[in-house]
Amino acid sequence: MSTPASATIVLKGTLKVEEKLNMMVNSKDYSLNMVLVRLVYLTNARLKTCLDGILKGHGLTTEQYTVLVTIKYHDVPVTITDIARRTERTTNSVSMLVDRMVKAGLLRRVRDKSDRRVVNVFITSKAESALKPANIAAVEFFQQVMSPLSHEEAHTFVGLFKMINYKLLEYLNPGADIEGILKNDSERSAYSYKQLK
Repeated sequence: MSTPASATIVLKGTLKVEEKLNMMVNSKDYSLNMVLVRLVYLTNARLKTCLDGILKGHGLTTEQYTVLVTIKYHDVPVTITDIARRTERTTNSVSMLVDRMVKAGLLRRVRDKSDRRVVNVFITSKAESALKPANIAAVEFFQQVMSPLSHEEAHTFVGLFKMINYKLLEYLNPGADIEGILKNDSERSAYSYKQLK
């Protein structure tokens, strides 16, 4: 009994994928890349766990803190869409988080007077009171964690992460102006860090 042509094509495609995977697994770069990816993942998870503990002492979660910092150091009124874009989260997840933060008295919503369809989000005095000491604690923690690195090592670290981010942005945004995205990220980060001091 002969194999249908479509099955032969699928089989050849599967064999090519297996062949490529075998080449990758046998390569020294594959192992090193897997170690690096695992370290990045673990570092991010542990950083978040530490930050959660620090911010909890100030009555905030990491997610709440991120939203508050995004609003506080944004130079114009902020909408949920703005927060979602800046934090790289979905609009729906930010909307649900903002709902909880409004109920907790950390945020308030105000309709834009010039366009009633637009709802801006503002920090309350309760949030301001929590944010100031939380910023101090977070900055001290970040400085402590990064203290083993020399100035030159920190610059190298930043450069390496920028290269990885470039590739991730290319993957997420095919055909986009990656340089422009990175420049915008850098400007926003520089503005936010200046405000945190």
